[in-house]
Amino acid sequence: MKRLKSVPWLLGFALSAGVLSAAALAAVEEDFPTLMKRLIQEKPRFAKRQQDLLAQRYDLADRPAPGVTMSRGKPVQQGVRVRLPAGTTWDQLAAMTPEDIKRRKLWPAGFLPLPHPHHEAGGMVFPRPQIDEMRRQTGRDLTRFDLDFDLPQHLLPEFPAPIFLTTRKDLGDVSQGQLVTLDNFESLFKDILNPKQLEGLRLLLTPFPQQQFNLTHDRRSERPHTGVACLDCHANGHTNAATHTVGDIRPNEHRRRIDTPTLRGLNIQRLFGSQRALKTVEDFTEFEQRAAYFDGDPVAAQRKGVNVLERGSQVHFMAEFQALLDFPPAPKLNLYGKLDEAKATQAEVRGQKLFFGKATCATCHTPPYYTDNLMHDLRVERFYDETTINGRRASTDGPIKTFPLRGLKDSPPYLHDDRLMTLEDSVEFFNLVLGVQLTAEEKQDLVAFLRTL
Repeated sequence: MKRLKSVPWLLGFALSAGVLSAAALAAVEEDFPTLMKRLIQEKPRFAKRQQDLLAQRYDLADRPAPGVTMSRGKPVQQGVRVRLPAGTTWDQLAAMTPEDIKRRKLWPAGFLPLPHPHHEAGGMVFPRPQIDEMRRQTGRDLTRFDLDFDLPQHLLPEFPAPIFLTTRKDLGDVSQGQLVTLDNFESLFKDILNPKQLEGLRLLLTPFPQQQFNLTHDRRSERPHTGVACLDCHANGHTNAATHTVGDIRPNEHRRRIDTPTLRGLNIQRLFGSQRALKTVEDFTEFEQRAAYFDGDPVAAQRKGVNVLERGSQVHFMAEFQALLDFPPAPKLNLYGKLDEAKATQAEVRGQKLFFGKATCATCHTPPYYTDNLMHDLRVERFYDETTINGRRASTDGPIKTFPLRGLKDSPPYLHDDRLMTLEDSVEFFNLVLGVQLTAEEKQDLVAFLRTL
């Protein structure tokens, strides 16, 4: 640190290149106790900033849809939660051109990119139930002293999520209602997995050093930390909505908040990584350990204790277990991934017709898994002027992955950065972006169909 402080031009270059943020520069100039004290004092200000933004953008009330639940029974939230600009309606917006919406500044704020809970600081941050259960089972603390997760629990996936395996569909949920950790994985899976798969699961549950959770003074945990595990975010092979910022974009204000995607159905996916540049889950598993855990900085990775996995055994074992994670049951779908109309409601049948017709959803989301395994650029920047929101520069999203829609109701919030809280929000968003002019009744029918997937 002393040597770095004595080379001002290097610090200046690092700042201009986005390698060091202003907060990181302050960290270079402070010892750890001073840094921690300062960030704890600043925490309420940034938390209020984020909560004020969320309140301005969304209705975050706990308002479940009657009779609609996730796979283990958690209620699914209903209704459009994005707040409209004053004096406008969804029908009025849908009748406008993107140019008119942009010129009149009518693009709903909730459809703009959602910043990280503290975008300037970034890094992994976990919902409270994950932190509490991990501490209860293992004593490992995933708390950050500088910030907390921002979204309310009723808008997140159920926790702990059930686990369905492609190899043992007959067993249903093999998690037995537990969060799988190093403490219980063997007792739960020793009679279900072969030794290679069991070792892969062990590695997915093993904490390794990461940018904010490590043994050095450049960390955001109060005590030196063993790190994080793959299944800390992808809890039970699904998602707990933990968030982060992508490591492959600079400068920092352009880095995107990351939605933790589910690992269910990973065996049918072909693109991985935040830029989808990795073509196998083995590539991605290795990349996460070598670079993504450390914001794409191999120098920091070496200093903080990067764990280089052995490709032929460890990486392969981890990938094999991930490929066993199945989508949840969808009892209303037939062998082709479409509705068995004898089991469906009229609204669901109408919604399916819209999905494959007027709404154009199936252009990208093709059955039976409802993905084309490609990327598409929605060019949402057509609708708004570039702006900075809580440290996040809202410019362009660029190409985003077509995620599978199977099991969709189990995985809120939606889009790649969690900006859409409900399926109703998602339908309104795509109705504007795609210009398909759905009526209010058609939107309801489309949501009804999406809930069956």
